[in-house]
Amino acid sequence: MKKILIVGAGGQIGSELVPYLRGIYGAENVVATDVRECKGLGDDGPFEVLDALNPTNMASAVARHGIDTIFNLVALLSAVGERNPQMAWNINMGALFNSLEVARQHHCAVFTPSSIGAFGPTSPKDMTPQDTIMQPTTIYGICKVTGELLSNYYHQKYGIDTRSIRFPGIISNKTLPGGGTTDYAVEIYYEALRNGHYTCAVPHDVYMDMIYMPDALRAIVELMEADPAKLKHRNSFNLASMSFTPDILAAEIKRHIPDFTIDFDIDPVKEAIANSWPNQLDDSCAREEWGWKPQWDISAMTRDMLEKVAMKLK
Repeated sequence: MKKILIVGAGGQIGSELVPYLRGIYGAENVVATDVRECKGLGDDGPFEVLDALNPTNMASAVARHGIDTIFNLVALLSAVGERNPQMAWNINMGALFNSLEVARQHHCAVFTPSSIGAFGPTSPKDMTPQDTIMQPTTIYGICKVTGELLSNYYHQKYGIDTRSIRFPGIISNKTLPGGGTTDYAVEIYYEALRNGHYTCAVPHDVYMDMIYMPDALRAIVELMEADPAKLKHRNSFNLASMSFTPDILAAEIKRHIPDFTIDFDIDPVKEAIANSWPNQLDDSCAREEWGWKPQWDISAMTRDMLEKVAMKLK
């Protein structure tokens, strides 16, 4: 990667990936774009307003900046997508198709996040294998499975260097979540510090895989810099770091805030989505093919989250 275009840069991943990549590759070599102005993304490097559903404009940006790698981060997340599945399909698949087509025309590599949401209730729940049955029951998951297949197609047919990660829920101390089923795992820290109490929309005993944002950012770069000759898989790698329930996370927070309490007001949509996902992914292929190894666990993450969020709330 020498010259990078990020579409959908204003989202949860992009808003932190942009400065992370600029710190590695140089600010001038990471072009951030989004469908609207995004505060801060143009402060130390190039930023453009760009609609990823407009392939002509995307191709123009790639040509003007001499781009060799496209990061397609455009997506409506799981819970939001269920409220408007038609729009979710149009946005999620339109941005990916345009990214792949522009990459084919201009000889770029492409990174697109996939998700634990690509699995469904018929997938094995525990240590879900890299290669297994995938029958998601959300439009978000359907888009992710389709995106994995489409990215593999472009690699096999056109030789495009496509790579992807199936992310678990991403927890960030900087960026608020955007309508996903795992949002509770970020919201709970803010409410613990603000009010000493959190009302959770996800059942107390549902396990879901999670990852702390610093590990997620590092994983993206490690995969994109990996030797292609060692990649037996491309689209998409299981990634795991920690798996817990709301009860387990609440107990971890109580170690730091002893008076913290939690209760539950279950959102049926989020409950159904959470129950359809794996408890924990088997990420052995990522470990073997490009050396993935998480650095954060729930205890270290909780200490850091409480410290960083407390500073934000001052």
